[in-house]
Amino acid sequence: MIRSELLQALARENPELRADEVEQVLDIFFDEIGKRLAEGGRVELRGFGAFSTRERGERKGRNPRTGEAVDVPAKKVPYFKPGKEMRRVVNDG
Repeated sequence: MIRSELLQALARENPELRADEVEQVLDIFFDEIGKRLAEGGRVELRGFGAFSTRERGERKGRNPRTGEAVDVPAKKVPYFKPGKEMRRVVNDG
């Protein structure tokens, strides 16, 4: 599912909201998750899962075009751990 499909599904389920209101709600939702993760926090949505960040250490990488070794700096990466309900839905199809 892509963003536009999610917006359409939300609009369908909430006909009392205008399209721009649905988009504003989705923007706020994603922005708040991003802000919390940027602060080093965690976002838990019961029944869905938890968003957090993990540290990736500095490492050596390779330029795929030239094969030359390059230094890849340490960084934080987003991580999602699905909740029990989400795992059940995915596995039971």
